Parts: sequence; C-alpha cells; structure tokens
Amino acid sequence: MPQPTLIGLPYDASSSYRRGAALAPPAIREALNCPSTNSWSESLREIRLGDALRDVGDLDLPPTGEARARIEDGIRRLLEAGGVPLALGGDHSVTYPILKALGPHHPGLTILHIDAHPDLYQDFEGDPFSHACPFARILEDGLAQRLVQVGIRGMNGHQKAQAERFGVEVIDMRAWAEGIRPVLQGPLYVSIDVDGVDPAFAPGVSHREPGGLSSREVITLLQRLPGPLVGADVVEFNPGQDPIGLTAPLCARLVKELASRMLETTERP
Repeated sequence: MPQPTLIGLPYDASSSYRRGAALAPPAIREALNCPSTNSWSESLREIRLGDALRDVGDLDLPPTGEARARIEDGIRRLLEAGGVPLALGGDHSVTYPILKALGPHHPGLTILHIDAHPDLYQDFEGDPFSHACPFARILEDGLAQRLVQVGIRGMNGHQKAQAERFGVEVIDMRAWAEGIRPVLQGPLYVSIDVDGVDPAFAPGVSHREPGGLSSREVITLLQRLPGPLVGADVVEFNPGQDPIGLTAPLCARLVKELASRMLETTERP
C-alpha cells in the first residue's frame, strides 16, 4: 500500500514580501516529535515518524530557479519508491514542480487549495514562478482537471479574471460564512497555505489576512475528504513570525490529519 511520506522543501526565494518559509520543515518536524502531545490523529491512528509516516528528509535546494527541477525530480523519485508525497514548504511556488511530477500519474486530478490568496497571477512583479503564480502554471500545463479554492479573502481583479479564465471554483470567506462547502471527488491533492487559517490561530506567516478559517474548520474539512488522497503540501509557515510558537503545532496537526486521511482513503477492504 502506498505510504504517506514527508519530504521537506526548504525554499523561499520566490517569496514576494518576506522570506523565512525555508525554515519551516525542521520546525514542523520538531512539533511532530514534541512530547507536549502524542502522535495520534483524531481518528485514532498513530502517525509516528518512521512508521505510519515515512520521512525522506529535506531536499538540498538552491535559492534559484534550479530548485524547481530538483523538487520535480525529488517527488518523482518518491513516487517511484511507492510514497504518497506530503511536502513541507517552503513558499507556495513549490506546488508547481510537485504537480509536474505527480499530476501525470492521476488523470482527472482535483486540487483542494486552502489559502487566503488565489495564487493565480499570470506573473507577479515580472516573475511567472513567484509564489503568487503556481496555480496559473499548474492549470496552463493541464496538471489538474479541477481546482477548488477555500478560504480566499485576498483576491483582486486580475486574479478574479484568471479564476474565470481557468474555471476555478472559488469558495471565498463570504461564501464559507454562508455555509457553502466544497463537493469533491478523487483523485485529490490538497495544498494548504497556512495563511488560509486566520492569523489568530496561525500568526506565523508572511502575509497575514484577518477573517480566515479557524483551525477546527480546516481540520474538519480534511477529515471529511473523499479518496483517494494522492498527495498534499503544507506551505508558507514562517517560523520567524511566530515567537510564541502557535503555528508549528497547528502545522503538525495538519500533517497528522492529512497522513491519517491518506491511509484511510487508500486502504482496501
């Protein structure tokens, strides 16, 4: 059976405002191993590193465009070894090379994207590979059939036009507050920008947008995902912006719930 596999992507050179997300993978692992909590998901699966959750460590990534090719190759090798990628960013630009490796293996792929921002710019400040652009690149390349975005509250006119161009299904926070929820089917990839969560719960991000999802809402959304869940990433955690340490435990909880759901949706009766 495919095994959920952590892979760290310590890259933030495509960040547009404040760097620091490259420091996130070791901080999330530390939170996963912290004795302040246990290694069990809420559905009572033990998600222990090295057991239910394999860990292949961090890729060696330069702060240049070469990182994209290294990420794509690293994910491809993980897939060849029978792993289900659970990537720790890094800024959100890493999702594009992940999908370049993963997408062709899963025709009809749906992406659930949790974020404050749509990340659909055609380019941002002249950079088509900015962390503000990955989903434009993914959809241009046909790496997913469907993109569903939840938690959006930082859209502008250009990104609205891009969403319409690509047929993106956007559940912004106004729609979420009215009770709209995504209707999903697999195969499914989940991309979580931690700033999709309200900064009251996750202050350790570079782009804080008030009025977001609660940690409980995100966890419940993950627990109700259909299968199969074929990959996921948790990105844009910036440890330097969280001196009291609220965000790393949340990221660790998201990792445990994602890994648990990966196992639950790939098991055979």
